[in-house]
Amino acid sequence: MNDTLDPVTLAVLRGRLEQVADEMDATLYRSAFNPIIAEAHDACHGLYDATSGDTLVQGKSGLPVFVGAMAFAVRATAKAADARGGMHDGDIWISNDAYDGGTHANDFKLVKPYFRNGKLYCYMASAAHWHDVGGAVPGNYNPAATECWQEAVQIPPVRIVRGGQLDEDVLAILRANTRLPDSLWGDLNGQLAALELGAKRLDGLLDEYGDAPVLQALGELRSRALKLMRAHIASLPDGRYSFEDVLDNDGIGREPLTIALDMTVQGERLVLDFSRSSPQCAGPVNISRATAVAACYVALKHLFPDVPANAGVLDAVEFVIPERLVISAERPRPVGGYTETILRMIDVIFSAAAKADPSRAVAQAYGTINALSIAGHRSDAGREGQRWVMFSFFGGGHGGHSAGDGLAHGNAPISTATIPPLEILEAAYPVRFTEWALRPDSGGDGEHRGGLGAVYEIELLEKNAEVFVFGERGSSPPKGIAGGGEGALNVFRYQNEGQWQVPPMVSKMRGIRLVQGERVRLETPGGGGWGDPARRSAAQREADQAMGYVSEVRKAKQ
Repeated sequence: MNDTLDPVTLAVLRGRLEQVADEMDATLYRSAFNPIIAEAHDACHGLYDATSGDTLVQGKSGLPVFVGAMAFAVRATAKAADARGGMHDGDIWISNDAYDGGTHANDFKLVKPYFRNGKLYCYMASAAHWHDVGGAVPGNYNPAATECWQEAVQIPPVRIVRGGQLDEDVLAILRANTRLPDSLWGDLNGQLAALELGAKRLDGLLDEYGDAPVLQALGELRSRALKLMRAHIASLPDGRYSFEDVLDNDGIGREPLTIALDMTVQGERLVLDFSRSSPQCAGPVNISRATAVAACYVALKHLFPDVPANAGVLDAVEFVIPERLVISAERPRPVGGYTETILRMIDVIFSAAAKADPSRAVAQAYGTINALSIAGHRSDAGREGQRWVMFSFFGGGHGGHSAGDGLAHGNAPISTATIPPLEILEAAYPVRFTEWALRPDSGGDGEHRGGLGAVYEIELLEKNAEVFVFGERGSSPPKGIAGGGEGALNVFRYQNEGQWQVPPMVSKMRGIRLVQGERVRLETPGGGGWGDPARRSAAQREADQAMGYVSEVRKAKQ
């Protein structure tokens, strides 16, 4: 065998391996019952190293933050299996452990050991956001949680499939810990089908090219990712670049929480030091160290998009994340709102990188998914008493960049997910969107303007419902870079007895009661601006006003 594969074969194998993960993604999206998976694509699949659990391959449509965190989940599963007789062909393990496997308890990870000729070749893994898995509030983003058991059922790594047979006892436990057992059943089967298809596709690839050449290709792709990362790091000026930002609060106390980064570039070496960040907190904006590393993976892939998506991205980086920070929390600290904290981590990485090279970095995006749940029981004929839970997330503006204005009404930069269409939500739940529009004046000013946020107003059509919201950026707006302006703040309001109210904690609240005809309203942030606003041309400003992106009031202030 040659020492290295020829470039054409390597490129073909890279594409074929990515296609395996892509087909697993597509299988789950087409078969899931839950709109957050089926429509929003809040899921991912990948291949992982048989020895280390490191990421080998990810799909192009799955959530990158899941792929990074799944390496930790695979390692935790392998450790659990070692203590219980080892991995066996035909088994599939399941877990939602946020502390060893990352993210939060809604995200169920399935790990399948893939064997060839009786030997473990790699792991195949699937992660997906299940609609409801117990806890104190429908949908599980409990903004008032102070321990993990108030958020969702906790499932350590256990076998859900043994020797090819579904374990009905484990399934019974899962179904007993959800408000929506049919949704859970459909999503689980979708993940199992995706893993089955992935195994068949990998069988075909290995039969065609051979086990050893494909394994060699995986090693070379990781090596190339490392070399590219080192080259990109070396292209940045040596120095120490610091930036810090805040979360509004933790949902329990009103104090802001700091996410601070000191980024050191020295030749081909990159150090990301988060030591100055706030300690772990009482409320659910904590994240585990596994999730923090996954967030860094996503940010680095944004900065260096040509690097192959595998563990080589992280091989060139040293992480300094001391224990028991808000980004390295330990059980049982609640972690349900992990999305808000990893978005802030990405923000500070972008802003620190901008100090090194503003042409490469993007201004901060809107910085919150605005997790919103509206839930109740049906009262219409034939469905009386049936439980319904509308859980969704919402978009906002992305930051301006050296090549142009930021994207308006995009999804969060932690993922490739999509915002669920209002037609799907209205068809599935007793709600009506009375407004779904761009939000004027929400993007930060600059040579390249930040993208616009959005306005969503939702009316309840049922007799009554309970609402919670879990958001951010209600007190601290998205920042611009290279002289660009800030985006608008996040605003959430709800109606009670004909009056509009705002949450005492600005961006987080549970226990909101609505009656028929009452509404909730989200006005999401725009992205930060890039560059000196004085350099934005008169023609661009006229176009902004003509399109309604900037109002007369905003124009008068410029």
